[in-house]
Amino acid sequence: MASLRDIKSRINSTKKTSQITKAMQMVSASKLNRAENNAKAFVPYMEKIQEVVASIALGSSGVDHPMMQTRDVKKTGYIVITSDRGLAGAYNSNILRAAYQAMQNRHNSNDEFGVIAIGKIGLNFFKKRGVNVVSEITGLGDQPSFADIKDIASKAVNMFADETFDELYLYYNHFVSAIEHQVTEKKLLPLTDIATDAKLTSYEFEPSEEEILEVLLPQYAESLVYGALLDGKASEHAARMTAMKSATDNAKELINNLTLVYNRARQAAITQEISEIVGGAAAQQQ
Repeated sequence: MASLRDIKSRINSTKKTSQITKAMQMVSASKLNRAENNAKAFVPYMEKIQEVVASIALGSSGVDHPMMQTRDVKKTGYIVITSDRGLAGAYNSNILRAAYQAMQNRHNSNDEFGVIAIGKIGLNFFKKRGVNVVSEITGLGDQPSFADIKDIASKAVNMFADETFDELYLYYNHFVSAIEHQVTEKKLLPLTDIATDAKLTSYEFEPSEEEILEVLLPQYAESLVYGALLDGKASEHAARMTAMKSATDNAKELINNLTLVYNRARQAAITQEISEIVGGAAAQQQ
């Protein structure tokens, strides 16, 4: 059995750890509130731009664009959104497992696809497995702006336009609630299902519809990446808050168990000392 000093030391160190995890839980809760508001505030913009694009694409005859055309797939691109740091439960492992399994199922070799990694965890994961990482971005803030990912989103869209990739998939964690987030796969390009849920509205366009699509479609695709990033950030903060709460609860339980062991050991030591004193006194009386 460990000594009283060792048990007391473990109790003190566990208390310090629980204070840290509790503080991290509170920080993540604060960040989650703002990240959730950012994700929700972006939804009306996405719905409106989708409505306009769908109205042009489906409401006008003879209007077409390369970003809406399916072609023979020679190489596939994957945009995978993870975090830069761990301590977020299964947030990163779930998304990486889903993305990597999809790559293995769809392709026979690593030459048939490339990865655009957003987040250090995903970047390191794919590099260790010899996956071709064509572009990367790390060090994004907890509340990223569109300007932060404009370059990499634009690069991804351009790589489809110049036929480096023939299709693009987006993998991220969709925020449902503070305790639930879902691994999501979305086909980013080509935009074949752009009007699935869009409401068609009649518009008058100036200049021509083709010119508007030329500008609007790349912006729409880039916005899908940004919207997924906002969604992922909210999920990340929620996952980290939940993980730190679980760690704090486990630490408290461990402290209680160690305290019980400490009290029992201390009581046994006191009983032993009393027994020795009584035994010594009895020996002197004989």
